[in-house]
This record gives sequence, C-alpha cells and structure tokens, in this order.
Amino acid sequence: MALMDFIKKQFIDIIQWTEDDGDTMAWRFPMAEFEIQHGASLTVRESQMAVFVNEGQVADVFGPGMYKLTTQTLPVLTYLKNWDKLFESPFKSDVYFFSTRQKIDRKWGTPNPVTIRDKDFGMVRLRAFGIYAFHLSDPKAFHTTLSGTMERYGSEDLEGQLRNTIVGHISDIFGESGVPFIDMAGNQEEFGKALKAKLDPMFQQYGLALDSLNVQNISLSEELQAMLDKRIGVNMMGGMQAYTQFQVAEAIPLAAQNEGGLAGLGAGVGVGFGVGQQVAASMGQALNPAAAPNAAVAPAPTPAPAAVSADEIVATIEKLHGLVGKGMLSQAEFDAKKAELLKKLG
Repeated sequence: MALMDFIKKQFIDIIQWTEDDGDTMAWRFPMAEFEIQHGASLTVRESQMAVFVNEGQVADVFGPGMYKLTTQTLPVLTYLKNWDKLFESPFKSDVYFFSTRQKIDRKWGTPNPVTIRDKDFGMVRLRAFGIYAFHLSDPKAFHTTLSGTMERYGSEDLEGQLRNTIVGHISDIFGESGVPFIDMAGNQEEFGKALKAKLDPMFQQYGLALDSLNVQNISLSEELQAMLDKRIGVNMMGGMQAYTQFQVAEAIPLAAQNEGGLAGLGAGVGVGFGVGQQVAASMGQALNPAAAPNAAVAPAPTPAPAAVSADEIVATIEKLHGLVGKGMLSQAEFDAKKAELLKKLG
C-alpha cells in the first residue's frame, strides 16, 4: 500500500516562472500536493530571483541562472532538513519567484496642501508632485515584511504606501533644509536629491531600492500664489510708490466717464500723490510682514495736501490732452482744466 501511494505521487522536475504581466512582484510556484524531485531543474531568468521557504523560514536564495537541485545547491535547506549528502528523495518546499525589474514612471503628489514653516513667508501651504522609480533588491526582506505567503503580490498593493511615505517626508525636508520656498522651487533637482536621501532607508527595509525620484513641480496653494503674483508685479513696477502712481494714472480715463469725475480728480491731484505714499507703505507691510516692526503702530495722522511738482502737473495735463484725442474730453473742458492746473505752478 505504501508503495502504491508513492507511485501515485506527482513530482516536479522543472521549476520556472514566465512573467505574464508587468505588475507582479512576487509569485508563489503552485505546489498543491506535488513534491520536488531530487535533481529537478530550477530556471531563474534575468530580472528574477527565487527563494525556497521551509516551514515559514527563508532558506536558499537563487539569482538568474539554471540550477540542478541537490544538497550542494540547497545548502541551507539541507541543513534545516538534516539531510545527509546521500539524500536523493523528493521533498516539499514552498518556492517563490520575485521580479527585480525596475518599476518606472510611478507618480506621487500631495492630495492636499502641506503646511510648512518658511523663512520668507512664515507659515505656508505647499503642493508638490513628481515621479519615481524603484526595483526589488532583497527578496528575503520583501518576503518577510510585505508579500509573505500571498500567492501573488503586485506593485498596486504597495504603491499607496510608498506614495504616502514620500508625501509624509516633504514637510521634514523643508524644515530640516531651512531653504526658503522661493529658492527651493527654483532648484527642484536639489530638493529631489534631498528627498531621495531621506527615503532610501525606508525603501531598503522593505527590500526595495529607490532608483530615482524627481520633483516636477512645487507650488503654493491658489490663494497664496495669487498674493505672491501681486507682490512680484509690484516689484517689477519699481516698488509700491511707482505702483500707486500707476494706479492713479490708470484711474483718469475712468474718472472722465463720470459726471464731475475730472473735477474731483483735478482737485485731488495734490492729495492723491501724498496719500499714495501712505498707501504704498501700508501695502508694503501687508505684502512683507517680516519687515513690519514688532511694536504696535499708532494710527497715522490725516496727511496735509502735499505740494505738487511741476513734472506731476505736466504729466497730468498730457494725460488729459490724450483724452481729448480719444474724444472722451471736449476741448473746452481740457482748456479749463489746463488753466486750473497751471495756476498751481504759480
């Protein structure tokens, strides 16, 4: 009877894995009630590794190549099984194949803005996204920490964890580097290198190697980006005083369209330039809080009408004359306003 049971057993003499997709990272060779024949052939292809597991304990690990399974090629398993050198019987063992092919173009990004402390802007909220590539480098660590006894373990089972870990380290990198957002956004390659160095040990504990990590974009949240754009625009125009003067000049055509608009504008030309300087100082502090003094600021006294320079009066007359050419102001209105402004030169 024992002889008949032995004859009925099925033996495996070829062990191999032909990958049928690009996502499987670990695959268990189907054993069922089969046993591995002594002297069986093990084929491990390029970009693969194979692991023999005995009673839950990782034994022998094989890289690419073709192997004849004997006590010489299975030293750890031989030791665990207490086989002698004359062992020639079939044996049972779990065999796992691992794909070491590089997984490329894996995307990461912040689903929500990350709050960090910035040297220039104080507390800001950032968004960032990019791509990374990795491969399985240590099948023993991967088996014991991630894939275990699963029949198949794919990259889709892992990428959520990797992506969240990358995002979770962004605030640490900003805090440790002390580099302002403006400088970091302008040197994304260096930021990517710093982030990769931070993440390498975490990937290694999973049996993975992080081959590359690229930062494609770093940006502020929408409301903060709008404020930054306004600040950049003011600086490009030569500062807050120039910006205020530009706003006054732009208001002249709008004032001409309203009844009494030009009269009010002409009467307030002197006051306008004085108030513009006050507004410039206030806006400058709002856009650059770091420049504001620590002590409380007392309310500013109501400014007295400032003297109007000859250049400012001439510039106003020229703008009014332009309105005549556009048909927005009659010649009579222009002559009256011109005479009024020239009196200020006396």
